Amino acid sequence: MSPAIVTPSSRALYYALVSRILLLSLIATWRVLFRPYDTSASLNPPCLSTSNHSQPSNQIQWPRVASALESSVVWDGVYFVRIAECGYEYEQTYAFLPLLPISMSLLSRSVFAPLVPLIGYRAVLTLSGYILNNVAFVFATLYLYRLSNLILKDPVAALRASLLFCLNPASIFYSSIYSESLYALFSIGGLYHLLSGSSTLAMLMFALSGSARSNGAVNAGYICFMALMQAIGAFFQKKKPFLAVGVLLVGFLRSAFIFAPFLLFQAYAYLNICRSGNREPRPWCQANVPLLYGFIQGHYWGVGFLRYFQIKQLPNFLLASPTISLALGSIIFYTRILRNNFIPSSLLEVKSTERKRSYGSVSTSDSMSSSKGVSMLRQRRSERASGESEPTIQTSNQKKESDPNIILFLPFILHLAFMTFTAFFVMHVQVSTRFLSASPPIYWFGSHVLSSQNSSSRRWGYLIMVYFVMYILLGSLLFSNFYPFT
Repeated sequence: MSPAIVTPSSRALYYALVSRILLLSLIATWRVLFRPYDTSASLNPPCLSTSNHSQPSNQIQWPRVASALESSVVWDGVYFVRIAECGYEYEQTYAFLPLLPISMSLLSRSVFAPLVPLIGYRAVLTLSGYILNNVAFVFATLYLYRLSNLILKDPVAALRASLLFCLNPASIFYSSIYSESLYALFSIGGLYHLLSGSSTLAMLMFALSGSARSNGAVNAGYICFMALMQAIGAFFQKKKPFLAVGVLLVGFLRSAFIFAPFLLFQAYAYLNICRSGNREPRPWCQANVPLLYGFIQGHYWGVGFLRYFQIKQLPNFLLASPTISLALGSIIFYTRILRNNFIPSSLLEVKSTERKRSYGSVSTSDSMSSSKGVSMLRQRRSERASGESEPTIQTSNQKKESDPNIILFLPFILHLAFMTFTAFFVMHVQVSTRFLSASPPIYWFGSHVLSSQNSSSRRWGYLIMVYFVMYILLGSLLFSNFYPFT
């Protein structure tokens, strides 16, 4: 009997599972060996409302297990568990979007409900969060592999990118009670389905990503890009202007749907705080656009344009510099590839040039004929019909002729550029380590560096791996013991 064939997809699944097992083992080890810096996370008073499901400790059959689980919740995880248990009690808790708390609450009342008499409701919520996020991470890794293979047309490069994602510096957040895993799952999954032609499913997944993290709403940009490309094809290639207008209208409606969860949550906060009549009106309630999220970020966390640019924050900028550098490297690298393959001479004319450049596992030599008033999609179709050369994908072990559709790098780079600008100039810069961790171009660029035949690039590749592994070790130690970490 022949041995089973190990596919790159199954290997990506293996990497994801092993990385989570190792990380959770590290967390448990550090918790046993070291005493937490701050033990206040375990102090959780009863809910303000009557919806408190917690039980007295003398009614729990396994109190030590319950205590261990509850004390493992640190930093923002405290907010998520509290919201799942008690709802949105305080103004600042509205900074945490509802997808993760709702999912934890549903799991604790259904699948894990039999565990409540054993360890208590709060511990079951904690367990639900851990299982949910680690499972979501595994599926996010599989989606990243499929997306990378779809874009790069190279299973080996896609597998390297998936491995880097499994070892990314923000790994600790993907296995803790944070919203990163759900955001990555629905964001990367939405991208895969969008580029695979399932626009409706992609729209739903993007909307869910916006229910997990506020920056999920920015994924509407991908919908807009695809709608614009389709509209250009309808207008120039099919000569159907009304079809182009219809495509743009559908794209607009889908983008609005992606923004809807975030806006509905803001309306929910407005009704609860500004219209409840139980408290004095807050300053943001009187604004022309009463947006609570922006007020919370500025008032409670000091988030704002250039507000973090202070001498005392220099160590945090240094802490974030590796991730920011990787993001900038990715942006510059793929911008050059786009420039070398598509050089517009006017709004209606695209002048192409034949270039050969290796990028990761991708080497491009794309020869295209210029044509006035013709879209990029029509150019590629005419090239294939005339038998002209297509981009070539190469790895160190194989060479493969295919078409990676280099223009598809553009929305990824625009999205990453916007996220990097926001992380550096607006947010607390150290958060960029996890804020940018779900951006595929970072891992594609890392895959390129690791596969490069240039000795200097290989050294940078080794440094990237050392940086990733070091952050996993430090993160599992510091973060799990309530020490500051990004």
